[in-house]
Amino acid sequence: MIPEAREVHLSRKDRKVLEACCRSPVTLQRDLKRARIVLLAADGRSTRSIAKEVGVQPRIVSLWRHRYADHGLEGLQDKPRPGKQPIYTKTTDKRILKLLDKPPPQGFARWTGPLLAEALGDVDVQYVWRFLRSHKIDLVARKSWCESNDPNFTAKAADVVGLYVAPPAKAIVLCVDEKPSIQALERAQGYLKLPNGRALTGQSHDYKRHGTTTLFAALEVATGKIIATHSKRRRRVEFLDFMNSVTAAFPNRKLHVILDNLNTHKKNEDWLKAHPNVQFHFTPTSASWLNQVGVWFSILQGQSLSGTSFTSLKQLQEHIDAYVNAYNDRAEPFVWTKKKVRQRRFKGRRITQL
Repeated sequence: MIPEAREVHLSRKDRKVLEACCRSPVTLQRDLKRARIVLLAADGRSTRSIAKEVGVQPRIVSLWRHRYADHGLEGLQDKPRPGKQPIYTKTTDKRILKLLDKPPPQGFARWTGPLLAEALGDVDVQYVWRFLRSHKIDLVARKSWCESNDPNFTAKAADVVGLYVAPPAKAIVLCVDEKPSIQALERAQGYLKLPNGRALTGQSHDYKRHGTTTLFAALEVATGKIIATHSKRRRRVEFLDFMNSVTAAFPNRKLHVILDNLNTHKKNEDWLKAHPNVQFHFTPTSASWLNQVGVWFSILQGQSLSGTSFTSLKQLQEHIDAYVNAYNDRAEPFVWTKKKVRQRRFKGRRITQL
């Protein structure tokens, strides 16, 4: 049964608003129908005739007549609806984060989505994954870090970086280090043709060892060129022998040599007294990345050593020497771009000792 029709009295202001709503091309259909119902009701039309013209049920017309009569234009807006109560709340999120601070179950290396859901008991694994994605938490990726505990970190870092950005006049700045135990591995190599016709280079998993070599290298900061020699071992004797060859390559020149904190690099006062033109500069503890020759070692590994095969130790050494010669022909100095080098602890980091 349709309720008794309510009289609708429109003010000039409300009529202008509703007529503008009807003329606007961007008005939603629901708002357009409500505006037409009120305008027709204000003209004295019956509920049934309005329903037939607008294309709605008479009870809908009656609803909006009453809503406008009671509340005006505000009555034509939808009332807020409570909606469905969420299954998981912020309390659930806190439980997930708290669980991540704990070690994973015995026998597992790390937490996974299913393990978290199982440990929580009442949380679906799909919500666990959504929560992890929303907070950018990656359970698989690993990041290593190294914090220097050197009390003289600032002074040492400033000394080394200063040699890079403002080297002393008429002096040579060298970065010296060793790449130990480079293996001469012999592997079967060649091209593999897959069933889809694609050809790939490959090598067998089987290999034969032919010994190792230790590469001593000095990088000239100003030019990027490399001085390198091979040695069987990595002792103080071999290091000083290499330094003798380096000083011979730059006779009567002041040398500033950047080294890491390896024991063989230190306590060489007698050798330094015999070579007054040489001065050693040490990187801070756990900060050997400041030594630029380490960058060159990574280039050597990627461009010359990875995926190669050698039938003898001599062949490996000749291969490296050939690469050094080719590299020196096109060598360019590394450009120091890091604006600040500072000792800073990670804030808010949580480490669990297992």
